[in-house]
Amino acid sequence: MTRENMAAVELSDAAAEAVRQLNHATRATGDGLEYPGDAYTTVANLKTLAQRLPQALEQIEAFITGLHADGHLTSDRGRPIEDEVDAVEASLKWAAGDAELLAERLDQAHSALSPLGYAE
Repeated sequence: MTRENMAAVELSDAAAEAVRQLNHATRATGDGLEYPGDAYTTVANLKTLAQRLPQALEQIEAFITGLHADGHLTSDRGRPIEDEVDAVEASLKWAAGDAELLAERLDQAHSALSPLGYAE
């Protein structure tokens, strides 16, 4: 199955697995980083990932809001569904803001890595 045909659940699972593998590759005993340029490029890629997260989170929020507006949501907590949806919306907005901040910090790290080279 091509990524264009994968569902959101499958894509988010693949992204989580890719980060798990990245964590292993960047360990001191991993072989995923050899030169400062590898760190530079890896941080740039992580910055791009973080920059893209707010859109996905906003679209998930819109999906849930739409289901709620159409009367297709229920909750097993016994609380009013409006309270549940409000909590989802607030949390996703907060997470999107955190992702924007993460992207900014990764941009700073990317810039800080730019002058580094490997000395033999």
